[in-house]
Amino acid sequence: MPYEIFIQPFVESEAMRRALVAAIVLALSAAPVGVFLMLRRMSLTGDAMSHAVLPGVAAAFLLSGLAIIPMTIGGLVAGLAVALLSGLASRVTRQREDSSLAAFYLISLALGVLLVSLKGSDLELEHVLFGDILNLADESLVVIGITSTLSLVGLAVIWRPLVAECLDPAFLSSVSRSGRWAHFTFLVLVVLNLIGAFQALGSLLAVGLMMLPAATARFWARSLDGVVGIAIVIGIAAAYVGLLVAHRLALDPGPSIILVSGAAYVLSILFAPRGVIFDRLRPARHRTA
Repeated sequence: MPYEIFIQPFVESEAMRRALVAAIVLALSAAPVGVFLMLRRMSLTGDAMSHAVLPGVAAAFLLSGLAIIPMTIGGLVAGLAVALLSGLASRVTRQREDSSLAAFYLISLALGVLLVSLKGSDLELEHVLFGDILNLADESLVVIGITSTLSLVGLAVIWRPLVAECLDPAFLSSVSRSGRWAHFTFLVLVVLNLIGAFQALGSLLAVGLMMLPAATARFWARSLDGVVGIAIVIGIAAAYVGLLVAHRLALDPGPSIILVSGAAYVLSILFAPRGVIFDRLRPARHRTA
């Protein structure tokens, strides 16, 4: 019985195996990026950037249909353009960067949906918005592997200034100019992860595998290394369980994976060592923020 429930679907279905591999690779790179988005109070930035890639994807779709490489390049260009434009707008005006990013992402989302609807059917629009993780082409797996690898390498390169900026940005800016470059590089890594996740989960759900495991891990660990490690484990576990649930109940696997991640978050709020219940039971002098 355990074999039939937990292993057999992946043994018998190549689509399930490919989906699981893709989700694991995505979790390895997206979860650490999500942790830093959370620490830098940029959680909603990830969501905004996931919509910002849509116009580029849609423009490529108009020119070449559901071809992976053009859509990937289009999404990357659009995501980086929105990041640069929002940063530029915040520097030449009095508007905060989060406000300008929200404005540009809303414009991007509306433009992207409009462009897809000009040519595509409802099924193709659903594919762009929500992905199709059970029908990943070889090109999609290659894109996911490349973007995840580049993200992990880039994160390793900027790890120290990124951590320093999270802890004390004023000190880092006073002793080094690396903070600005680390910030820009980090935004590029966010876009790269969203492009990879887009292949499997679409533009609307791509950020879910980035932010939900990161937010959940915060309830289970205090150290940065611990939060990153637990976020990766949660992301992988959510992908595995989500695919199994979708297979057994004949559901869409993309939303199932995100909902499993969400369930882990809600349960952690209640039952994790740093959750509500344990925090209430802990003596006041030992409670931590």
